Amino acid sequence: MDDASALYIGLISGTSADGIDAALVRFENDKPQLVDALTHPWPDDLRARILAVAQDETRLDLDAYGRLDVAIGQCFAEAAQNLLARHPALAASVRAIGSHGQTLRHRPTGAFPFTLQVGDASVIAECCGIDVVADFRRADVAAGGQGAPLLPAVHAMLLAQPKRTRVVLNLGGIANITVLGADGRVFGFDTGPANGLMDAWCLRHRGVAFDADGAFAASGSVDEVLLEALLADTYFALAPPKSTGREHFHLAWLESHTHLSTMTPANVQATLLELSARSVADAIARHAPEAADVLACGGGVHNPRLMQRISELLSPLVVTTTATHGIDPDFLEAIAFAWLARQRLLGLPGNLPAVTGARGARVLGAIYPAPR
Repeated sequence: MDDASALYIGLISGTSADGIDAALVRFENDKPQLVDALTHPWPDDLRARILAVAQDETRLDLDAYGRLDVAIGQCFAEAAQNLLARHPALAASVRAIGSHGQTLRHRPTGAFPFTLQVGDASVIAECCGIDVVADFRRADVAAGGQGAPLLPAVHAMLLAQPKRTRVVLNLGGIANITVLGADGRVFGFDTGPANGLMDAWCLRHRGVAFDADGAFAASGSVDEVLLEALLADTYFALAPPKSTGREHFHLAWLESHTHLSTMTPANVQATLLELSARSVADAIARHAPEAADVLACGGGVHNPRLMQRISELLSPLVVTTTATHGIDPDFLEAIAFAWLARQRLLGLPGNLPAVTGARGARVLGAIYPAPR
């Protein structure tokens, strides 16, 4: 297939596991252009299993792990199939699917650093009849990197502006920033929690997967004692490169702060929102004080309370979303994994060592061929 006419699909379920984002992408002058996208919901029971494992609440034996890997792969395949069903005339033009998978563990430091994303890529290839590229993070970790974030290369391609420092803020379960320097330099890192802790607390106390419009948080008040205790976590003071996930910022971590027992659930939610906003704003102020603007993407852009607090803390810095530059903030990550799949097939690097800390540029991902 001529790559100039080929399409790619990017698939990702982020730290919040709030759905599988699927993006159909074409490339013009090597830059990704979104054709269509959708979010495929997780079955409630499977999402609950994912979150329990990701938050270290449930330990899996090998049989349970194998079943979970295949079940997640089947859901990823369904997401791609549902997207292709809307464009049957384009299906034959899809060169490959880039599947991030679902992160269960991310521990890129220590004697044996690793990162674990599941969702059997062979199942996706078999179900969809399309080659799949997956396992994007481990080559970077093997090269001494964090394996994350991987989006800054795409942020730079689509959103950098000469002689202007700009921050791209991804508000997923975990927040990360990309600093696009006026001099062309690019770096970034995970700042800490964005939606993940708030979602988990809301599910426990409201029985819903997320805090719609930030209403639960708005009904409470920030507890400064708890907030300062949370911000004292050593992760926030670490110098980049750095990355994190639910295996660190989870409910057990929150509940280790004994002051929590004296608080109402609404006040805890308000404090968690302030933690997300404050840690983001502190990271931008510390590492990109010369930034002219901030462009947000990810699920957190739909929480007006969170966006408002970030804007207030960063004022007079202008905070908008990537939509102001024609890029759907809900699907930028999925677009990036379509780009990473293409990079792999072209034999080109996908990481930025200045972001991840890897020893050098690496071709990322493994290819899982479709049946011929």
